[in-house]
Amino acid sequence: MRAEFPTQPPTQPPTQLPATAPSALPSRDVGRSAALGGESSLAEAESLRGLRGIILSSPVAASIVTPQKRASTPPVLLSVAVFDSHKYDCGPLKEACAKALQNPQCDKPPVSIELRFLESHLDVHSAALAKGCEAVCVFVNDKVSAEVLQELKSLGVRLVALRCAGYNNVDLQAAKRLGIAVARVPEYSPHAVAEHAVALLLALNRKLVRASQRVRDGNFLLEGLVGFDLFGKTVGVVGTGKIGAVFARIMHGFGCRVLASDPVRNEALAKEPWLQYCEFPVLLEQSDIVSLHLPLTPESWHLLNADSIGRLKRGVMLINTGRGGLIETEALIAALKSGGVGAAGLDVYEEEEGVFFADHSGTVLTDDKLTWLLMCPNVLITAHQAFLTQEALQQLAAVTVRNLSALAHGEVPGQGCVDGQRWLAGL
Repeated sequence: MRAEFPTQPPTQPPTQLPATAPSALPSRDVGRSAALGGESSLAEAESLRGLRGIILSSPVAASIVTPQKRASTPPVLLSVAVFDSHKYDCGPLKEACAKALQNPQCDKPPVSIELRFLESHLDVHSAALAKGCEAVCVFVNDKVSAEVLQELKSLGVRLVALRCAGYNNVDLQAAKRLGIAVARVPEYSPHAVAEHAVALLLALNRKLVRASQRVRDGNFLLEGLVGFDLFGKTVGVVGTGKIGAVFARIMHGFGCRVLASDPVRNEALAKEPWLQYCEFPVLLEQSDIVSLHLPLTPESWHLLNADSIGRLKRGVMLINTGRGGLIETEALIAALKSGGVGAAGLDVYEEEEGVFFADHSGTVLTDDKLTWLLMCPNVLITAHQAFLTQEALQQLAAVTVRNLSALAHGEVPGQGCVDGQRWLAGL
């Protein structure tokens, strides 16, 4: 049965669904939080007053395995609380779980993963919703602090599975101390993010948003819509991992001169004759366009601040599809006001938590800096959607389910054997 997601008031407690078979549940009673678990999960969630999350049974875990496989190799059961879940990622996760159950590894038993989809972000107040689960699945704005990890540990959670690449929201030291494994998706579709960065760049350059609005209003004048040729321009790529490398190649295809800066060089990219590695200050001074493609770490936090922004070529275009904290927002606003920065395309924002991934169209934004940026005609903001392609969602789900299956099969590495890529902390 297909789940629908009605809007519920923030203060509404979890709604208990009738204890009937999944096929008997009316779609109007299905919310954005779902579990493939049993009645005990319903009772536990109902007891957590003030926390949002509707739970329903789903046939995914029970209806896929053939009778022969079920009879010969009973599946290993694993319960997972999926925090900050949305319609667009519920489907791919269910499909990936079904595939894992239907097509197990040749030498491993099938894994039946019970997903409990929760609308709530993970924090100290909502962590109790993971009761009865062996793993939690989290996204970029969930708070996996030491306090949250301690609560999860007390509930019996053994794995934090990130369905994203970034992990700046996880206290890894606390996870290691508590013996909670942490896994992520180190890569899913670098093309998705790189292509979105190019989309921001082109839309800003050719004033596409303003042009579209004018035409809709019957205004076909061209004044104020002048852009520039990308051919021959210098593009600075900060961070040359998989996403940065794809972006660099796309810009080379436009006929741009490409500069790159990264403390760890991409050796394959460095061999390209059209790309030149240089020091970060040199990149800032020479680039007409600067695009950020690096994770948020203590070293990269506010990489673009008042000082470094002051070194940029006047009128530069900034693109950020990495993390909001890479740019000091106040310094960016000052540079936009002075003309030092000519345009900015942002898919991330420093204070996006509590704003992005939610509908605020009926309220007044209280973030004055974000409000100013939204009103600025040479700023284009999207709500952290660079990853949002079918291919990326499918890959995110597939690797996440593979990480969860490793827990069910007892294959999570120990603390001394983590690879620093897919596994960030072990059991």
